[in-house]
Amino acid sequence: MPTLEIESQFKGLVGGVDEVGRGPWAGPVVAAAVIFIEVPPYCLLQGIHDSKKLSSLKREKIYHELLALENFHYGLGIASVEEIDELNILKATFLAMERAVMHLPKLPPTLLIDGKYIPSIKGAQTYPVIGGDGISLSIAAASILAKVSRDKMMEKLAHDYPHYGWERNAGYGTAEHQSALKVHGITPHHRQSFAPIKALLNPL
Repeated sequence: MPTLEIESQFKGLVGGVDEVGRGPWAGPVVAAAVIFIEVPPYCLLQGIHDSKKLSSLKREKIYHELLALENFHYGLGIASVEEIDELNILKATFLAMERAVMHLPKLPPTLLIDGKYIPSIKGAQTYPVIGGDGISLSIAAASILAKVSRDKMMEKLAHDYPHYGWERNAGYGTAEHQSALKVHGITPHHRQSFAPIKALLNPL
C-alpha cells in the first residue's frame, strides 16, 4: 500500500505528480499534483491506492474525500490533443505535469514524479519514482485525481460523440472504439499522430 515513507525523507513540503491518458487514441492527457500538508485520516489513508487498482466507484469516493480535506493542496494540468500531435505524447505529458504543478497554490521544494522519465520543474527538485502510484501516497492520490478528472472529461465528450463508447473506454482502442472508427471515422478529439488513427487518415 502507498505510504508517506518516501515523502518523510525530505524536509519541507513534498508534492506527488502523476498522469493518465498516455495510451488512449482520443482525448487529452491529464496530470495532477498534490501535497498532503498533514497525514490524512486513517480511513482515507487505507483507501488511497494506484488508481488502476481501484474500481470507478471507489476512485470517485476517494476523489471527493481528498477534495474535502482542509490540509490538502492539488493542481490539475491538461495537454490537448493538438499539443499531443504537435509535441509527441511524452513531451505533452511533461507539459501537463508542469501545468499541474503550476496550479498548486504553492510550489513545494521537492516533487516526486511517477515514472522513469520526468520533466524538470523550475524552482523545485524533481525525483523519478518508478511505480510511484503503488508506493507513494502523494503520487497515488495524484493518480486518482487525474484519472477521475480525465474520465469526467471523456464522459462529457461522449455526449457529443456518442458512437465511440468514451464513457466506458476513456478513449482507449477497444473493440467498440475500433468498430465506431470504421463506421463513423475520426473526430477532432482523436490523436492523429497515433498509428491507428494515422492509418485511417492515410489508408494504403
